[in-house]
Amino acid sequence: MDFSLLLVIATTISGLIWCLDSVIFKRRRVALESEFSSGQKYRSEPILVEYARSFFPVLFLVLVLRSFLFEPFRIPSGSMMPTLLDGDFIFVSKFSYGLRLPVINTKIFDIGEPARGDVVVFRLPADPSINYIKRVVGLPGDVVVYESADKELSINGEVVSLELIGDYEGNPGIQLGRESLGDQEHDLLHIRSRFSPGGTYVVPEGHYFVMGDNRDNSQDSRFESVRFIPEYHMVGKALRIWMNWRWPGDGGPRWGRIGQSIE
Repeated sequence: MDFSLLLVIATTISGLIWCLDSVIFKRRRVALESEFSSGQKYRSEPILVEYARSFFPVLFLVLVLRSFLFEPFRIPSGSMMPTLLDGDFIFVSKFSYGLRLPVINTKIFDIGEPARGDVVVFRLPADPSINYIKRVVGLPGDVVVYESADKELSINGEVVSLELIGDYEGNPGIQLGRESLGDQEHDLLHIRSRFSPGGTYVVPEGHYFVMGDNRDNSQDSRFESVRFIPEYHMVGKALRIWMNWRWPGDGGPRWGRIGQSIE
C-alpha cells in the first residue's frame, strides 16, 4: 500500500471537511444558535469536523516534511554492510536531488544530481512500490566493468582503488576493504567463497548503476531484475542513522550507531 497516496488522501479529505464547514456549515450553525432563546448551543460542532480540524494541520505538516525534506526508512537486510546494518533506521534527504510532487513524483525544482559514491534510496524499476538502498557507482554514460573472479571494479577503463584491510569482525570468510569512488571513500565486504555476477555495463543517459557495499550479498544493478535506475526513480540521499533496533532479534538498540553519518 502506497503510504504517500494515503497521506495525500487523508490530508485532502480532512482539509476539505474543515474548509467546507468554516465557509458554509459553521455559519448556518451560528445562525441557528442565535435563534435559540435558552442561550445554549442549538447544535454542537459535528464530531467529523472536530476530528478534521484537529488532524489536518498535523497531516499537512507530515506530508510537507515527508515529501520535500526528510523521510525515514528502515534497513531490512545486510546488502549494505558494513555501512548500514539490518535494523538501522535512517533519514533520507528528499531535496538533495530536486523537489518532487508526492505520488506522481514529478520534479518541480531541480537542485542537484546523484554523485558517484552517494548512498541512495530508489524505487525498484520492476516494482516501484518497493524501495531499495544502494551506492551509486556508475553515472550516465559510464562504462562499468566488474570482474567476478578477482572482485575488481573499473569505471571507464580505470580500476577503482581498493585497499584490503583484513577479516571482518574476526570472520576469515569475509574480507573488509576500503574503496575510493571519486572523492569519497567507504568500507565494503567481499565474501571469499561466494560468487557474484559480473560483466560490462554501459549506463544509459538519465540512468545510474548502483551496487551494495556487501558486494557478494547484494541484488543490485548487476542483476536483470534491478539493472539501471532511472533518475526519476531516485527517492533521495541517505544522510544519517537515527536509530538501530533489530526487532525481533538481538534484544535492544545499538546505541553507538545512533547519529552516525552515512558515508
